[in-house]
Amino acid sequence: MRLIIATANQGKAKEFREMLGAERFEWSDLSSHHDVPEAEETGKTFRANACLKASHYARHLKSWALADDSGLAVDALRGSPGVLSARWAMVNGTGKGDAANNATLLKQLESVPDEQRTARFVCCLALSDPQGRIILTTQDAVEGRIIDVPRGTNGFGYDPLFFFPELQKTTAELQPEQKHAISHRGKALRRMKALIDRAGLP
Repeated sequence: MRLIIATANQGKAKEFREMLGAERFEWSDLSSHHDVPEAEETGKTFRANACLKASHYARHLKSWALADDSGLAVDALRGSPGVLSARWAMVNGTGKGDAANNATLLKQLESVPDEQRTARFVCCLALSDPQGRIILTTQDAVEGRIIDVPRGTNGFGYDPLFFFPELQKTTAELQPEQKHAISHRGKALRRMKALIDRAGLP
């Protein structure tokens, strides 16, 4: 079964392969398909955007496609950055990329006390058939809080700021197997794997 991972983010693509099984599918991701127009993420929810991306790339590449839309929801910011997580610095006019996103978030939270910095990572996955029909979706989340200084070099995105009190570590301080066991994407991918198995897909 040929499966497109609908992301050019190599960190995400690596996690998909590790969690779903590197040998199970004929893998590809968007870094190999520069000629495909980018999907417009106009949805108001993680699920809507995951479905838009999966359907868009499946139709363009005539392949099964698995897309995720994931992000950080911070309670003190009323759920933001949310679906704008990857573009949070751009939206705020403060730059572009992970470092700028993290710096922007820290600036917005600088007067918020530790106990009010609760947050969650959310991941929604959508699987589309080659005709662009959404076959399966799933969603999961993980709870934590935002610290004031980045810690750790593993992971990507907001991982250096997302702290697990019970482990006393940020997501970026976890080894891949630890992260997969508890992360929003790991939990959602395990749910998706179970759904794929139950549906009898290759």
